[in-house]
Amino acid sequence: MSITLSSLILLPIWISMAQIQQGDPDEKEKTTALKDLLSRIDLDELMKKDEPPLDFPDTLEGFEYAFNEKGQLRHIKTGEPFVFNYREDLHRWNQKRYEALGEIITKYVYELLEKDCNLKKISIPVDATESEPKSFIFMSEDALTNPQKLMVLIHGSGVVRAGQWARRLIINEDLDSGTQIPFIKRAMDEGYGVIVLNPNENYIEVEKPKIHVPSSSDSSDEPAEKRERKDKVSKETKKRRDFYEKYRNPQREKEMMQLYIRENGSPEEHAVYVWDHFIAQSAAENVFFVAHSYGGLAFVELMIQREADVKSKVTAVALTDSVHNVWHQEAGKTIREWMRENCCNWVSSSEPLDTSVESMLPDCPRVSAATECENIHGALQTRGAHLNLAVQVFPVSQ
Repeated sequence: MSITLSSLILLPIWISMAQIQQGDPDEKEKTTALKDLLSRIDLDELMKKDEPPLDFPDTLEGFEYAFNEKGQLRHIKTGEPFVFNYREDLHRWNQKRYEALGEIITKYVYELLEKDCNLKKISIPVDATESEPKSFIFMSEDALTNPQKLMVLIHGSGVVRAGQWARRLIINEDLDSGTQIPFIKRAMDEGYGVIVLNPNENYIEVEKPKIHVPSSSDSSDEPAEKRERKDKVSKETKKRRDFYEKYRNPQREKEMMQLYIRENGSPEEHAVYVWDHFIAQSAAENVFFVAHSYGGLAFVELMIQREADVKSKVTAVALTDSVHNVWHQEAGKTIREWMRENCCNWVSSSEPLDTSVESMLPDCPRVSAATECENIHGALQTRGAHLNLAVQVFPVSQ
Protein backbone atom coordinates (compact mmCIF):
# COMPACT_ATOMS: atom_id res chain seq x y z
CA MET A 1 0.00 0.00 0.00
CA SER A 2 1.44 3.35 -1.02
CA ILE A 3 1.91 6.15 1.51
CA THR A 4 0.94 9.55 0.17
CA LEU A 5 2.52 12.88 1.01
CA SER A 6 -0.66 13.99 2.76
CA SER A 7 -0.51 10.89 4.98
CA LEU A 8 3.08 11.66 5.94
CA ILE A 9 2.12 15.22 6.80
CA LEU A 10 -0.83 14.24 8.97
CA LEU A 11 0.76 11.19 10.64
CA PRO A 12 2.72 13.14 13.30
CA ILE A 13 -0.42 15.11 14.19
CA TRP A 14 -2.48 11.97 14.61
CA ILE A 15 0.24 10.42 16.79
CA SER A 16 0.40 13.56 18.94
CA MET A 17 -3.36 13.53 19.41
CA ALA A 18 -3.30 9.88 20.45
CA GLN A 19 -0.55 10.55 22.99
CA ILE A 20 -2.34 13.60 24.41
CA GLN A 21 -5.65 11.77 24.73
CA GLN A 22 -3.91 9.21 26.95
CA GLY A 23 -2.57 11.93 29.27
CA ASP A 24 -4.19 13.91 32.09
CA PRO A 25 -7.17 16.28 31.60
CA ASP A 26 -4.87 19.29 31.45
CA GLU A 27 -3.81 18.15 28.01
CA LYS A 28 -7.33 18.55 26.56
CA GLU A 29 -6.56 22.09 25.46
CA LYS A 30 -3.72 20.78 23.32
CA THR A 31 -6.06 18.21 21.80
CA THR A 32 -8.53 20.95 20.93
CA ALA A 33 -5.78 23.00 19.32
CA LEU A 34 -4.60 20.04 17.24
CA LYS A 35 -8.15 19.28 16.13
CA ASP A 36 -8.50 22.89 15.07
CA LEU A 37 -5.29 22.57 13.07
CA LEU A 38 -6.58 19.45 11.35
CA SER A 39 -9.84 21.20 10.48
CA ARG A 40 -7.89 23.92 8.69
CA ILE A 41 -5.99 21.50 6.46
CA ASP A 42 -7.53 21.11 3.01
CA LEU A 43 -7.04 17.42 2.30
CA ASP A 44 -8.17 17.79 -1.32
CA GLU A 45 -5.46 20.35 -1.91
CA LEU A 46 -2.85 18.19 -0.18
CA MET A 47 -3.82 15.23 -2.36
CA LYS A 48 -3.15 17.27 -5.48
CA LYS A 49 0.54 17.23 -4.56
CA ASP A 50 0.63 13.44 -5.02
CA GLU A 51 -0.96 13.50 -8.47
CA PRO A 52 0.75 12.81 -11.76
CA PRO A 53 0.37 15.67 -14.25
CA LEU A 54 -3.13 16.24 -15.58
CA ASP A 55 -1.88 15.72 -19.10
CA PHE A 56 -4.25 13.44 -21.02
CA PRO A 57 -4.50 12.40 -24.69
CA ASP A 58 -6.89 14.27 -26.96
CA THR A 59 -7.90 11.28 -29.11
CA LEU A 60 -9.45 7.88 -28.48
CA GLU A 61 -6.33 6.31 -29.98
CA GLY A 62 -4.22 8.21 -27.48
CA PHE A 63 -6.24 6.64 -24.67
CA GLU A 64 -5.78 3.29 -26.47
CA TYR A 65 -9.54 2.82 -26.75
CA ALA A 66 -11.86 2.37 -29.72
CA PHE A 67 -15.50 1.49 -30.39
CA ASN A 68 -15.93 -2.04 -31.78
CA GLU A 69 -18.51 -3.21 -34.33
CA LYS A 70 -21.12 -3.47 -31.55
CA GLY A 71 -20.55 0.15 -30.53
CA GLN A 72 -18.80 -0.86 -27.30
CA LEU A 73 -15.77 1.06 -26.01
CA ARG A 74 -12.90 -1.39 -25.66
CA HIS A 75 -9.14 -1.21 -25.02
CA ILE A 76 -7.26 -1.59 -28.28
CA LYS A 77 -4.71 -4.06 -26.88
CA THR A 78 -6.62 -6.01 -24.21
CA GLY A 79 -10.18 -5.80 -25.48
CA GLU A 80 -11.30 -4.92 -21.94
CA PRO A 81 -13.99 -2.31 -21.08
CA PHE A 82 -13.01 1.12 -19.78
CA VAL A 83 -11.36 1.10 -16.35
CA PHE A 84 -12.12 4.13 -14.18
CA ASN A 85 -9.62 3.39 -11.37
CA TYR A 86 -6.61 3.50 -13.64
CA ARG A 87 -4.44 4.59 -10.71
CA GLU A 88 -5.34 3.42 -7.22
CA ASP A 89 -5.85 6.01 -4.46
CA LEU A 90 -5.95 8.85 -6.98
CA HIS A 91 -9.68 9.43 -7.34
CA ARG A 92 -9.38 13.07 -8.44
CA TRP A 93 -6.83 12.19 -11.13
CA ASN A 94 -8.98 9.28 -12.32
CA GLN A 95 -12.01 11.59 -12.48
CA LYS A 96 -10.06 14.15 -14.54
CA ARG A 97 -8.99 11.34 -16.88
CA TYR A 98 -12.61 10.20 -17.21
CA GLU A 99 -13.72 13.76 -17.98
CA ALA A 100 -10.99 14.12 -20.63
CA LEU A 101 -12.18 10.91 -22.29
CA GLY A 102 -15.77 12.17 -22.05
CA GLU A 103 -14.88 15.33 -23.99
CA ILE A 104 -13.38 13.20 -26.76
CA ILE A 105 -16.51 11.05 -26.88
CA THR A 106 -18.69 14.16 -27.14
CA LYS A 107 -16.77 15.18 -30.27
CA TYR A 108 -16.96 11.61 -31.56
CA VAL A 109 -20.78 11.63 -31.23
CA TYR A 110 -20.91 14.98 -33.03
CA GLU A 111 -19.01 13.37 -35.92
CA LEU A 112 -21.45 10.44 -35.98
CA LEU A 113 -24.41 12.83 -36.14
CA GLU A 114 -22.93 14.46 -39.24
CA LYS A 115 -21.41 11.42 -40.98
CA ASP A 116 -23.70 8.52 -40.02
CA CYS A 117 -26.98 10.41 -39.54
CA ASN A 118 -26.36 13.03 -42.25
CA LEU A 119 -27.38 15.88 -39.95
CA LYS A 120 -26.23 19.45 -40.46
CA LYS A 121 -24.53 21.41 -37.68
CA ILE A 122 -26.25 24.79 -37.34
CA SER A 123 -24.59 27.61 -35.41
CA ILE A 124 -26.61 29.72 -32.95
CA PRO A 125 -27.44 32.51 -32.33
CA VAL A 126 -28.30 32.76 -36.01
CA ASP A 127 -27.19 36.40 -36.10
CA ALA A 128 -24.04 35.93 -34.00
CA THR A 129 -21.04 38.09 -34.74
CA GLU A 130 -17.73 36.45 -35.50
CA SER A 131 -16.31 37.25 -32.06
CA GLU A 132 -19.20 36.38 -29.74
CA PRO A 133 -19.71 32.97 -28.03
CA LYS A 134 -21.73 30.48 -30.08
CA SER A 135 -23.47 27.15 -29.66
CA PHE A 136 -25.04 24.82 -32.23
CA ILE A 137 -27.77 22.29 -32.90
CA PHE A 138 -28.13 19.52 -35.48
CA MET A 139 -30.85 19.22 -38.12
CA SER A 140 -31.76 16.89 -40.95
CA GLU A 141 -31.77 18.31 -44.47
CA ASP A 142 -35.58 18.44 -44.49
CA ALA A 143 -36.12 19.59 -40.88
CA LEU A 144 -37.66 22.91 -41.91
CA THR A 145 -39.24 21.82 -45.21
CA ASN A 146 -40.82 18.44 -44.38
CA PRO A 147 -44.55 19.21 -44.68
CA GLN A 148 -45.75 16.32 -42.51
CA LYS A 149 -43.62 15.35 -39.52
CA LEU A 150 -40.80 16.74 -37.40
CA MET A 151 -39.14 14.99 -34.45
CA VAL A 152 -37.35 17.11 -31.80
CA LEU A 153 -34.97 15.46 -29.30
CA ILE A 154 -33.96 17.04 -25.97
CA HIS A 155 -31.49 15.37 -23.59
CA GLY A 156 -31.21 15.89 -19.82
CA SER A 157 -28.87 17.95 -17.66
CA GLY A 158 -25.18 17.46 -16.81
CA VAL A 159 -22.22 16.78 -19.08
CA VAL A 160 -24.22 15.32 -21.98
CA ARG A 161 -24.38 17.25 -25.22
CA ALA A 162 -26.33 17.01 -28.49
CA GLY A 163 -26.84 13.41 -29.58
CA GLN A 164 -26.31 11.90 -26.11
CA TRP A 165 -28.66 10.50 -23.49
CA ALA A 166 -25.99 9.46 -20.95
CA ARG A 167 -22.19 9.64 -21.18
CA ARG A 168 -21.77 6.87 -18.62
CA LEU A 169 -23.80 4.50 -20.78
CA ILE A 170 -21.75 5.32 -23.87
CA ILE A 171 -18.54 4.51 -22.01
CA ASN A 172 -19.72 1.50 -20.01
CA GLU A 173 -22.44 0.03 -22.25
CA ASP A 174 -22.54 1.03 -25.92
CA LEU A 175 -23.42 3.80 -28.36
CA ASP A 176 -26.97 2.55 -28.91
CA SER A 177 -27.69 2.71 -25.18
CA GLY A 178 -26.17 6.11 -24.50
CA THR A 179 -26.80 8.12 -27.67
CA GLN A 180 -29.83 9.38 -29.58
CA ILE A 181 -28.56 7.84 -32.82
CA PRO A 182 -31.02 4.89 -32.92
CA PHE A 183 -33.89 7.37 -32.39
CA ILE A 184 -32.60 9.67 -35.13
CA LYS A 185 -32.13 6.88 -37.67
CA ARG A 186 -35.55 5.38 -36.96
CA ALA A 187 -37.18 8.80 -37.31
CA MET A 188 -35.52 9.48 -40.66
CA ASP A 189 -36.40 6.00 -41.92
CA GLU A 190 -40.05 6.73 -41.13
CA GLY A 191 -40.06 10.04 -42.97
CA TYR A 192 -39.51 12.53 -40.16
CA GLY A 193 -37.46 15.66 -40.25
CA VAL A 194 -35.19 15.80 -37.16
CA ILE A 195 -33.88 18.56 -34.90
CA VAL A 196 -31.43 17.68 -32.11
CA LEU A 197 -31.20 20.30 -29.37
CA ASN A 198 -28.03 21.07 -27.41
CA PRO A 199 -29.43 22.58 -24.17
CA ASN A 200 -26.31 22.18 -21.99
CA GLU A 201 -24.00 24.12 -24.31
CA ASN A 202 -24.70 27.41 -22.53
CA TYR A 203 -21.27 29.08 -22.40
CA ILE A 204 -17.70 28.87 -23.54
CA GLU A 205 -14.76 28.83 -21.14
CA VAL A 206 -11.78 31.12 -21.56
CA GLU A 207 -8.75 31.63 -19.40
CA LYS A 208 -9.32 34.27 -16.77
CA PRO A 209 -7.13 37.32 -17.48
CA LYS A 210 -4.43 38.04 -14.95
CA ILE A 211 -5.00 41.32 -13.14
CA HIS A 212 -1.94 43.55 -13.21
CA VAL A 213 -1.43 45.50 -10.01
CA PRO A 214 0.68 48.62 -10.67
CA SER A 215 3.84 48.84 -8.63
CA SER A 216 3.77 51.39 -5.84
CA SER A 217 7.15 52.66 -7.04
CA ASP A 218 5.37 54.25 -10.00
CA SER A 219 4.70 57.29 -7.81
CA SER A 220 7.64 59.59 -8.47
CA ASP A 221 6.53 62.05 -5.77
CA GLU A 222 7.56 59.75 -2.91
CA PRO A 223 11.04 59.85 -1.41
CA ALA A 224 13.40 57.14 -2.68
CA GLU A 225 13.70 55.51 0.77
CA LYS A 226 9.91 55.16 1.10
CA ARG A 227 9.64 53.69 -2.39
CA GLU A 228 12.35 51.14 -1.57
CA ARG A 229 10.48 50.06 1.57
CA LYS A 230 7.25 49.69 -0.42
CA ASP A 231 9.01 47.70 -3.13
CA LYS A 232 10.47 45.37 -0.50
CA VAL A 233 7.02 44.80 1.04
CA SER A 234 5.56 44.24 -2.42
CA LYS A 235 8.20 41.64 -3.27
CA GLU A 236 7.62 39.82 0.02
CA THR A 237 3.87 39.85 -0.61
CA LYS A 238 4.39 38.43 -4.11
CA LYS A 239 6.69 35.76 -2.73
CA ARG A 240 4.07 34.68 -0.18
CA ARG A 241 1.35 34.76 -2.84
CA ASP A 242 3.42 32.62 -5.20
CA PHE A 243 4.13 30.16 -2.38
CA TYR A 244 0.43 29.95 -1.58
CA GLU A 245 -0.45 29.51 -5.26
CA LYS A 246 2.05 26.67 -5.52
CA TYR A 247 0.31 25.00 -2.58
CA ARG A 248 -3.21 25.81 -3.75
CA ASN A 249 -2.67 24.88 -7.37
CA PRO A 250 0.31 22.51 -7.67
CA GLN A 251 -0.87 21.27 -11.09
CA ARG A 252 -0.96 24.89 -12.29
CA GLU A 253 -4.47 24.38 -13.64
CA LYS A 254 -5.69 27.40 -15.57
CA GLU A 255 -8.17 29.74 -13.92
CA MET A 256 -11.17 29.78 -16.25
CA MET A 257 -14.14 32.08 -16.65
CA GLN A 258 -17.48 31.51 -18.41
CA LEU A 259 -18.83 33.60 -21.27
CA TYR A 260 -22.52 32.85 -21.71
CA ILE A 261 -24.11 32.41 -25.14
CA ARG A 262 -26.67 35.05 -25.99
CA GLU A 263 -30.27 33.85 -25.56
CA ASN A 264 -28.99 30.33 -24.87
CA GLY A 265 -27.61 30.73 -21.35
CA SER A 266 -29.73 27.90 -19.88
CA PRO A 267 -31.57 24.79 -21.15
CA GLU A 268 -34.86 26.65 -20.83
CA GLU A 269 -33.59 29.65 -22.84
CA HIS A 270 -32.16 27.30 -25.45
CA ALA A 271 -35.48 25.47 -25.93
CA VAL A 272 -37.36 28.74 -26.43
CA TYR A 273 -34.68 30.06 -28.82
CA VAL A 274 -34.71 26.93 -31.00
CA TRP A 275 -38.51 26.99 -31.02
CA ASP A 276 -38.68 30.63 -32.14
CA HIS A 277 -35.97 30.42 -34.80
CA PHE A 278 -36.40 26.89 -36.16
CA ILE A 279 -39.32 24.72 -34.96
CA ALA A 280 -41.96 27.44 -35.24
CA GLN A 281 -40.65 28.25 -38.73
CA SER A 282 -40.80 24.63 -39.92
CA ALA A 283 -43.39 23.47 -42.48
CA ALA A 284 -44.36 20.32 -40.55
CA GLU A 285 -48.02 20.01 -39.60
CA ASN A 286 -47.16 17.60 -36.78
CA VAL A 287 -44.25 18.17 -34.40
CA PHE A 288 -43.25 15.46 -31.91
CA PHE A 289 -40.93 15.87 -28.92
CA VAL A 290 -38.89 13.20 -27.13
CA ALA A 291 -37.45 14.76 -23.96
CA HIS A 292 -35.45 13.07 -21.22
CA SER A 293 -35.09 14.12 -17.57
CA TYR A 294 -34.41 17.90 -17.42
CA GLY A 295 -35.39 18.09 -21.07
CA GLY A 296 -38.97 17.52 -19.91
CA LEU A 297 -38.72 20.52 -17.59
CA ALA A 298 -37.36 22.61 -20.48
CA PHE A 299 -40.32 21.56 -22.63
CA VAL A 300 -42.84 22.54 -19.93
CA GLU A 301 -41.11 25.92 -19.63
CA LEU A 302 -41.40 26.28 -23.41
CA MET A 303 -45.13 25.59 -23.12
CA ILE A 304 -45.52 28.20 -20.40
CA GLN A 305 -43.82 30.85 -22.55
CA ARG A 306 -45.27 29.83 -25.94
CA GLU A 307 -48.50 28.05 -24.99
CA ALA A 308 -50.68 28.95 -27.98
CA ASP A 309 -47.91 28.29 -30.52
CA VAL A 310 -46.97 24.93 -28.99
CA LYS A 311 -50.59 23.77 -28.87
CA SER A 312 -51.12 24.68 -32.51
CA LYS A 313 -48.05 22.81 -33.77
CA VAL A 314 -47.12 19.98 -31.37
CA THR A 315 -49.02 16.71 -31.76
CA ALA A 316 -47.51 14.65 -28.95
CA VAL A 317 -44.68 14.58 -26.42
CA ALA A 318 -42.86 11.48 -25.15
CA LEU A 319 -41.05 12.10 -21.87
CA THR A 320 -38.63 9.71 -20.19
CA ASP A 321 -38.00 10.08 -16.46
CA SER A 322 -38.94 13.74 -16.79
CA VAL A 323 -38.18 15.95 -13.77
CA HIS A 324 -40.72 18.66 -14.66
CA ASN A 325 -43.05 19.89 -11.94
CA VAL A 326 -46.19 21.73 -13.00
CA TRP A 327 -46.62 23.22 -9.50
CA HIS A 328 -43.09 24.58 -9.09
CA GLN A 329 -43.04 25.79 -12.68
CA GLU A 330 -46.48 27.35 -12.21
CA ALA A 331 -47.99 25.77 -15.30
CA GLY A 332 -51.60 26.94 -15.73
CA LYS A 333 -54.71 24.79 -15.85
CA THR A 334 -54.96 24.86 -19.65
CA ILE A 335 -51.36 23.61 -19.95
CA ARG A 336 -51.99 20.79 -17.50
CA GLU A 337 -55.11 19.76 -19.39
CA TRP A 338 -53.21 19.76 -22.71
CA MET A 339 -50.42 17.66 -21.20
CA ARG A 340 -52.92 15.07 -19.95
CA GLU A 341 -54.14 14.60 -23.51
CA ASN A 342 -50.91 14.94 -25.49
CA CYS A 343 -48.00 13.87 -23.25
CA CYS A 344 -46.85 10.59 -21.72
CA ASN A 345 -43.99 10.11 -19.26
CA TRP A 346 -42.22 6.72 -19.32
CA VAL A 347 -40.59 6.27 -15.90
CA SER A 348 -38.18 3.77 -14.37
CA SER A 349 -40.26 0.92 -12.96
CA SER A 350 -40.18 -2.87 -12.68
CA GLU A 351 -43.82 -3.05 -13.76
CA PRO A 352 -44.61 -4.35 -17.28
CA LEU A 353 -44.18 -1.88 -20.15
CA ASP A 354 -46.88 0.80 -20.35
CA THR A 355 -48.42 -0.15 -16.98
CA SER A 356 -49.87 2.96 -15.36
CA VAL A 357 -47.71 4.38 -12.54
CA GLU A 358 -49.28 6.55 -9.84
CA SER A 359 -48.40 10.23 -9.96
CA MET A 360 -48.71 13.00 -7.37
CA LEU A 361 -48.97 15.64 -10.10
CA PRO A 362 -52.10 16.47 -12.12
CA ASP A 363 -50.43 16.54 -15.51
CA CYS A 364 -49.53 13.84 -18.03
CA PRO A 365 -49.93 10.08 -17.55
CA ARG A 366 -46.95 8.18 -16.11
CA VAL A 367 -46.34 4.66 -17.38
CA SER A 368 -43.68 2.04 -16.76
CA ALA A 369 -40.60 1.77 -18.98
CA ALA A 370 -40.24 -1.80 -17.64
CA THR A 371 -36.78 -1.11 -16.24
CA GLU A 372 -35.26 0.30 -13.06
CA CYS A 373 -31.84 0.86 -14.60
CA GLU A 374 -30.41 4.09 -15.96
CA ASN A 375 -30.64 2.78 -19.52
CA ILE A 376 -34.31 3.64 -19.92
CA HIS A 377 -33.98 4.37 -23.65
CA GLY A 378 -32.20 1.10 -24.39
CA ALA A 379 -34.85 -0.76 -22.41
CA LEU A 380 -37.65 0.90 -24.37
CA GLN A 381 -35.92 0.05 -27.65
CA THR A 382 -35.51 -3.64 -26.81
CA ARG A 383 -39.15 -3.83 -25.71
CA GLY A 384 -40.45 -2.51 -28.99
CA ALA A 385 -41.24 1.01 -27.78
CA HIS A 386 -38.43 2.40 -29.93
CA LEU A 387 -38.05 5.95 -31.19
CA ASN A 388 -41.66 6.78 -32.02
CA LEU A 389 -42.86 6.60 -28.44
CA ALA A 390 -45.17 9.51 -29.00
CA VAL A 391 -46.45 8.22 -32.33
CA GLN A 392 -47.22 4.77 -30.96
CA VAL A 393 -49.44 6.29 -28.30
CA PHE A 394 -50.76 9.22 -30.33
CA PRO A 395 -50.73 7.97 -33.98
CA VAL A 396 -50.94 10.47 -36.81
CA SER A 397 -52.03 9.70 -40.35
CA GLN A 398 -49.18 9.27 -42.80
